[in-house]
Amino acid sequence: MAYATVNGTTLHYQDLGSGRPLVFLHGWGTSGRVWDAQAADLMTDHRVITLDWRGCGRSDRPVTGYSIDGITRDILGFLDVLELDRPVLIGSSIAGAFTIEAALAAPDRIGAIVPVDAGIHHFSGMREAMDKLLADLRADRAGTLADFVPHWYRPGASAAMIDWTVRQLLDATFLIDQLVVDQADYDPRPRLGRVRVPTHFLHGELDTEVPLSVPRECAGLIPGARLTVIEGAGHMSQQDQAERFNEALRAALRLTAPASAA
Repeated sequence: MAYATVNGTTLHYQDLGSGRPLVFLHGWGTSGRVWDAQAADLMTDHRVITLDWRGCGRSDRPVTGYSIDGITRDILGFLDVLELDRPVLIGSSIAGAFTIEAALAAPDRIGAIVPVDAGIHHFSGMREAMDKLLADLRADRAGTLADFVPHWYRPGASAAMIDWTVRQLLDATFLIDQLVVDQADYDPRPRLGRVRVPTHFLHGELDTEVPLSVPRECAGLIPGARLTVIEGAGHMSQQDQAERFNEALRAALRLTAPASAA
């Protein structure tokens, strides 16, 4: 196991293979393990790094720092610690926002971004719904997550995979709930035209958490951005349809590769 100390917090990560560096960022409350199928495939010809961000997986659980800005700072600090040269940031769900904020903050340090099933602005203004979710989590965290998480997957998805996801969420600190509040106020659309990092959205065709209209709109606002829809996949498209997802990701990596490597 590998650990890096960033902004006073010890973060767990896995570092496999060699080649163009890819940094995989999980969604709310899960861990780097959601990328196992991608790591197994891509480590054959890429350097694959999966990170547990603060409060999740095997990383530390400090009291503060659970905001989109705070975790973006952690990610940029992590890139510095590992001395990564223009890595590709691949972020699932809320981590799609982390990739966009990193690209805006440090475009010269990021090679490309791939937001995956990313909500971006979708939850902006949903304060009432977010408050209800928070109240439900406080009242019965296990029961709320058991009801909530199955909607992240396509119909007929493995019950064992869903249960495993719930367990990861239950293992994470409840402090990550601050990100639910943060999302209700997050809308980067006015700034997306300033993104100058190659961007390729991947999105599950059957995602019921975030409609396809969201990545379509965002891709239209970012110069040169593209969108690939993963057929038959829900919100966790990298797990729902791993083989199709890996093919689409490899295609996105080719399209976002530096000219000398294309």
